Order: sequence, then structure tokens, then C-alpha cells
Amino acid sequence: MSDTLLLLLGGFESLLRVEVFLACLVGVVMGTFIGVLPGIGPTSAIAILLPAVYGMDPLVAMVTLAGIFYGGTYGGTITAVLLNIPGEATSVATAYDGYPMCKAGKAGIAIGMGAICSTIAATIGVILLTLIAMPLARFGLRFGPVEYTSIYIFAFAMVSSMTGRNVFKALMSLSLGLLLATVGQDVMYGTPRLTFGQLRLIDGIRFVPAIVGLYGMSEILFNTIHRVDLPGKEMPDNRLDFKNVFPRWHHIAECKWTILRSTIVGFLVGVMPGAGGTIAGLLGYDIEKLLSKDPDKYGTGVIQGVAAPESANSASSAGALVPLLSLGIPGSGTTAVMLGAFVLLGVRPGPRFFTTQPELAWGIIASMYLGNVLLLILNTTLIPLFVTLLRISHKAISIVVPTLCFIGIYSVHRSMTDVWVMMVFALVGYVFKLRGIPGAPLVLALLLGGSMEFSLRQSLVLSAGSPLVFFSKPISLLFVIASILVVVMAFVRTLRSRKRGL
Repeated sequence: MSDTLLLLLGGFESLLRVEVFLACLVGVVMGTFIGVLPGIGPTSAIAILLPAVYGMDPLVAMVTLAGIFYGGTYGGTITAVLLNIPGEATSVATAYDGYPMCKAGKAGIAIGMGAICSTIAATIGVILLTLIAMPLARFGLRFGPVEYTSIYIFAFAMVSSMTGRNVFKALMSLSLGLLLATVGQDVMYGTPRLTFGQLRLIDGIRFVPAIVGLYGMSEILFNTIHRVDLPGKEMPDNRLDFKNVFPRWHHIAECKWTILRSTIVGFLVGVMPGAGGTIAGLLGYDIEKLLSKDPDKYGTGVIQGVAAPESANSASSAGALVPLLSLGIPGSGTTAVMLGAFVLLGVRPGPRFFTTQPELAWGIIASMYLGNVLLLILNTTLIPLFVTLLRISHKAISIVVPTLCFIGIYSVHRSMTDVWVMMVFALVGYVFKLRGIPGAPLVLALLLGGSMEFSLRQSLVLSAGSPLVFFSKPISLLFVIASILVVVMAFVRTLRSRKRGL
């Protein structure tokens, strides 16, 4: 415990560097702005910014991207309350009671409560991250290729089962990602595969142009073709100056157990690969409604209905970083993009991350403590500015964002091949959105497919080709059984939904 505190203090010491402090500030401001603007989201924003972090100081770059990640959950609260339109998917459940409060003239109280609950829950989540990350990393040092293969399979199973209602579409996305991950040189023998004689594909499909196209460019393409504009021309009349965005003490007292329960739920959901903040928010809301003495009031403007999802989705952001930093396994599309940023910077998170690069690991964790305080200040003082942002025309964004994508992708390796890859993935992302196919399984498979293949083939070499090796070790057996159960449950859920005509 004392070692952890000393390392955390070292992380706070790194925040005394002006560039790191400014990176944290810029990250949370950008995250909040992105959360306010519906249709972009932290995943797309981080993907678009990946070329910009190339060559940067790793700590500065990752503190900025982490700020965007957890800052986006705050910004989505504002549009969920004012417009009944979550700026970010994690704020879906917040709109259930936030918007009725807004129509009753209590928008300031709802937004303020969301900010306070988010700060408390995120801080508790980061404390849990601080306590759990290193022990989990030490435990991960015991893993060999067999254990890592089973963990990869479990991560793929969780992401495929929890993204979207149709598991068949999720598995289709996963299969495409695994296929694309095999493009390039064989991971063990170095022979070319699926390159079609193109030397440019010897190194495989680069992750950065693929992710920028799949999330950033496809979003703009979809919104432009379908003429999706940013809302905000008509909002209920509410006073949103500084003195009207703070809930009263009795409001906070009423929600204290709600905040605690939802924080624990959100953190545990965040740790699970594939779950994410959206599921955490909905689950936190449903649990509070179930435990309420008067559940019928939920949906009519109950303040606990704002506190529960905001606490859960903020805590899930900290939880999602546990497997990413400790095991090097992302559990969602956003953390997968962040892992891509680590790789781009020449850093590989995982069991040895906290021992080989403690300054970076603890600097990121320490920045989250500071970032949550900054977000509380931002979300209570700059709300009028964020409301003004809602009136920005989508036309401006549809010009600026693609320009940044083209310049950024070309500048990383000065390669037109990367630009073409980005455009192809933009079309793939557009088709995915059109058909309701989730992109997270493809992203995770493209990023981890090579590592999983290498671990799988190592395992089979060690066992003389016998797949029974995955059932011979306790940890591997546990993850294999869990993966099978998760996939079976997802298939059952999908088939039931089809029978109901959903």
C-alpha cells in the first residue's frame, strides 16, 4: 500500500510540469465539448486525433486522450437534460429524468447534480483503479501464451455479445476484423499473406488510418448523406447562470446511497470487456428504480434518476482503464483506440507496464484525479458556452473534420496508401452504421488479432498441436468456459428478440 502511495505521489509530481497540466486541461475541455456535440463522441474524436499524437511525449499525449475519454461522459449530460438528446451514448439513461426536470424549470439542478455525482463517482473509480491496477498487473505476470489466448477470446466474446442486440452482426464485424488482422507478414514465419502482390501491405493494415476512417470519416459521411444536423434551435426556457446550476445540500443527501451503489456497479461494469458506459448507466438506473419505494416516479423528473446513470457511467470510465493498463486488453471501442495510441507512441501497456514505465502509468492515473476536479469547475461555469455550441451548423464540422483527417493521416507516414485505407474504412463504417453493425468488435480484432494469433500458435507449438491445452490450466479453463457462456447467452437473447419481432 505504501509503495502504491509513493508511486501515485510520483504521478502527481509529473503534473507539476506545465505541459502535462495543460494537456490534462485541454483533454477534459475537448472531451466536454465533444460530449456536448451530438454525433461525434470520444471514440471518433480520439481516432481523429491519433495522427496528431505521433511523435509527442507519451505522457502528454495519453493524458490528453484520457481527458477526452472521461470528459466526454460529462458533456453528454448537458444535451440529455436540455434537449432529451444524449450528446454521448453513455448519457442515454440521464435523459429519462433529466429532460422532465428541464421542462419543470430545474435544468440547472439536474446538470449540477450530474456534474457533482460524476465527480464523486469518477474520483472513487480512480481510487479503485489505483488500488487494483498494480496487483492485477503482478497477477498478469504469471500468464503465458495459453492464458493470454483465452483472455483474448474472452474479450472478443464479451465485446461481441454486449455491442448491439444482434450477436450475428457483432460476430460478422469480429470475423472481418480478424481476417484483416492476418494481412501482411505471417507472425511466426514472415511469409506474406493476403497482400495480393502489393508491397505496401507487407506490414499489414495500419491501425491509425483504419480507425480514423471507421469512426471519424464515416460519422461525417453518414451525417452528410442523411442530412443529420446538430439540434439546439429550440430549448426549454431555463436559467443556466452560475448560481442556478448547483443542487441544494438536501438533494445531495437524498442521493448519497444512490451515488455509492451506482459507482460500484459502474466500476465493475467498466472492468468487464465489452460492457462500457452506456450499459453501466442503464444498469445503474434500472437498479435504483428496482430498489425505489416508488418506482413509478422514475421518468417524471426524479433527481435520483439523474444521479444513478451519471455516477455509473463516470465510474465505468475508470474501470475500463483497469484491463487496458494492467493487461493491455481494451474492453471497448474507445479503449481500443487508446491502445492504438499507446502502440503508435511505442508503448505497450500490460503486466510489465507499471514496472518498466511507472512515470507514464502513474502520471495517467494521477491526471484523472486532477481532471475530475477541472471537469466539475467546467460543468458548472461554462454551461452557457456549451449551450451556444449546440447552435453550430453541422456544415462547419463536415468541412473541418475531414480536412483534419486527410492532413493527419498523410502526415504520419507520408503515404497515400494510408489515405486510401482510411477512405475504404470510411465506407465500411458508413455501411456498418446503415445496417446497425457494431464497429467495436472489428476494431478490437484488428488491434489484437495479431497478438492473439501469435499466442495461439505458441500455445499449439508447446502442446504439439493439441487444443486441449486450453482446458488444462485453471485460468485458461475459466476464461474459455466464461466465453462459451457469454456467446450462448448472446445467441439466446438475439433469438428471443427476433421472436418478439424486435
